[in-house]
Amino acid sequence: MTDRRFDVIAIGNAIVDVIADASDDFIAAQSMPKGAMRLIDEAEAKRLYDAMGPAREESGGSAANTVAGLASLGLRTAFIGQLGKDQLGEIFTHDIRSLGVAFDTPPMDGIGATARCLILVTPDAQRTMNTFLGAAQMLGSDAVDEALIADSKILYLEGYLWDPEAPRLAMRKAIAAARSAGTKVAFTLSDSFVVDRHRDDLNALFDAKAVNILFANEAEAMALTGAADFDSAIAAIASRVPTAVITRGEHGAVAVRGDERAAVPAEPIERLVDTTGAGDLFAAGFLSGQALGLGLEASLRLGAIAAAEAIQHYGARPETDLKALASAILGE
Repeated sequence: MTDRRFDVIAIGNAIVDVIADASDDFIAAQSMPKGAMRLIDEAEAKRLYDAMGPAREESGGSAANTVAGLASLGLRTAFIGQLGKDQLGEIFTHDIRSLGVAFDTPPMDGIGATARCLILVTPDAQRTMNTFLGAAQMLGSDAVDEALIADSKILYLEGYLWDPEAPRLAMRKAIAAARSAGTKVAFTLSDSFVVDRHRDDLNALFDAKAVNILFANEAEAMALTGAADFDSAIAAIASRVPTAVITRGEHGAVAVRGDERAAVPAEPIERLVDTTGAGDLFAAGFLSGQALGLGLEASLRLGAIAAAEAIQHYGARPETDLKALASAILGE
């Protein structure tokens, strides 16, 4: 592939995370599925925010977290995501651009407030997410710059954004542009609820060979395939996409490409603080390896390093120079 301006361009929810500690009793009292993500409306977002303890605000969004990790690894990245014209939108724009990520999607009036995710972290470091999508779900096809996608090695798509109709159409346009330009398409399933709501649609996408790299965690892989065990789930996915990457939390990750299979353990950590963004940063590490032409095992190791950094502090954006942590693999 000839050199292109960007290594990875991502399309995803432009969200500001609001993170607070919470007890298991609080999660139960709020009738939330612990460790999962649920969609809420603006009224519920305001009610829950009032009920939460002291919180910190950080720019987030799954694919945006991934490009933040890629930027920390020294790669050239761009992001497409819709914001409202408000203070949270200004915070998001400042934060992502300060990382060196190209972000030019203009904010819009009259489409709702900028999205926010209220994240409750329990003592076991599990995060329970309550997401008000607001303006993010209004991302339209006009926001997709086909020339920008053609100038990128990899297009990375966030499964969460596959749920609303407008951004799903925008991502289909992006996929078509990528395939026309020879840009590889990577897709993350994001959550089992995405699979449950769009299983047939997603399977049709994979059967059409529209996705080159698929990311899933173990639960999502099982939900997608209906397989009875992990190995069967991997085999089923690997038969439909050129590269399948399955994460297993503390048990590491597996990648399969044709007859090639690689597996790595999770990186050792000093203390588990918050699992928010672990999958996002894993994807950043793996995609960096692929963009740089590394093999499956090296790419998995980069993913494990990035994920380990993310879970040792609050929030999903790197707080340590990932490029320095991964220097032995990157050869720097």
